[in-house]
Amino acid sequence: MDAVMAEGREGSKLKWLWLAVLVIVVDLGTKAMATAMLTYGNPVPVLPSFNLTLLHNTGAAFSFLADAAGWQRWFFVTLALVVSVVLIGWLRKLKAHETWSAIAIVLILGGAIGNVYDRVVHGYVVDFLHFYWQDWHFPAFNLADTAITLGAAMMILDVFRKPAEDGGDAKPE
Repeated sequence: MDAVMAEGREGSKLKWLWLAVLVIVVDLGTKAMATAMLTYGNPVPVLPSFNLTLLHNTGAAFSFLADAAGWQRWFFVTLALVVSVVLIGWLRKLKAHETWSAIAIVLILGGAIGNVYDRVVHGYVVDFLHFYWQDWHFPAFNLADTAITLGAAMMILDVFRKPAEDGGDAKPE
């Protein structure tokens, strides 16, 4: 009986994997549209301080290691796959009341897999969302990056949301 109850508390958050799949589908769909409709490097104004600009990023966030000799492609693929396995393991162990954490994890997971697909298939990540202010330009990014950032922000906020634990499991109130 205890094993059945433990099963009900743990693993129940795998149901949130649909959100990771949604992130992947929307991310890859918007990247395909950007690739089909935009000319590489040619900004298309949408709003003041926002363009759609097709760019290819062979590095990581903010083009980190983009100028490396090519080894970074498989390094980032491997890193993202390892992180994805860890995130799924973490998701399986969440308790029934940890929905916020589950959503944060699957947002990061979906974004990571969306970008891994690009790296494996294209050798680079497709970026197209480009914000700027006067002469300052924020690095272009995509919806996978947005999902990763939202998930990470949720995790950071979660640190402040949770009550302090007294050595045992925190009980939902």
